[in-house]
Amino acid sequence: MVIINPNNPCGSVYTHEHLAKVAEVARKLGILVIADEVYGNLVFGDTPFVPMGVFGHIAPVLSIGSLSKRWIVPGWRLGWVAVCDPNKILLNTKIIASITNFLNISTDPATFVQGALPHILENTKEDFFKRIIGLLAETSEICYREIKDIKCITCPHKPEGSMFVMVKLNLYLLEGINDDIDFCCKLAKEESVILCPGSVLGMENWIRITFAIDSSSLLDGLERIKSFCRRHKKKNLLNGH
Repeated sequence: MVIINPNNPCGSVYTHEHLAKVAEVARKLGILVIADEVYGNLVFGDTPFVPMGVFGHIAPVLSIGSLSKRWIVPGWRLGWVAVCDPNKILLNTKIIASITNFLNISTDPATFVQGALPHILENTKEDFFKRIIGLLAETSEICYREIKDIKCITCPHKPEGSMFVMVKLNLYLLEGINDDIDFCCKLAKEESVILCPGSVLGMENWIRITFAIDSSSLLDGLERIKSFCRRHKKKNLLNGH
C-alpha cells in the first residue's frame, strides 16, 4: 500500500487517527506500507505531520524522504528509504536484502551531494524551515482565496501541506474548452500561465496549481487565469440566461 503524506497533488495532510487505520488495514491484508514523505513537515494547516513509521509495530513501513522539497534543492536528487519494522518482518522475508541489492546496482547521487548531506541534516537552522513554512502558508492562503473568485474552477479543500492544490474544472461554464488538457494548452498559449492538467495524474478535468512561488507572481498568474475564464465564459451565462 502506497500513501503520499503530505500529499501531492492535493495538499492534504493525514491525521494520526487516519494513518493508524491505514496501518491496521495493511496488517489485516498482510502487506507493507510504502510512505512517500518527501514533503514531510511542509505543513501549515491545523493537522500536524505524523511520520508513518510510528505505526511500524502494526505493519512494516518503508518511509521515503528526500532533500528536494523540505530543503528546497530539487535538482540535487538525493533521497533515502527508512525501514520501520520492529517486528523484523521485512528482514526475515529478505525484502531488506533485496532493497539493498537493488541500491548497489542503481545510479547514486553526485558524490559532492552525498558528502554534504551530514552537514545539511545536522546544521540547517530551524529558522530556515520556519521561513519556508511561513511563505507556503502565505501563498496557499492567497491561492485558496483568489480561486474562490474564479467561477470556472472549484477548490474543494484548502491545502494544508506540500506545495500544490487540486481544483475541479467546471467545463459547463466554458465555451470552446474540451477538457483539462485543452484548458491548460490554451491558457499557456493565451496567458503564458503553465498549469498541470489533472489527466496526467489520473484526475480528468481537474487541474493542479502550485503556490510555491512569490506572492506577487502568484497573484499575477491567478489574475491571468481569471481573465482567461472570463474570455471563454459561455455567452448565455454572460447575458444572465
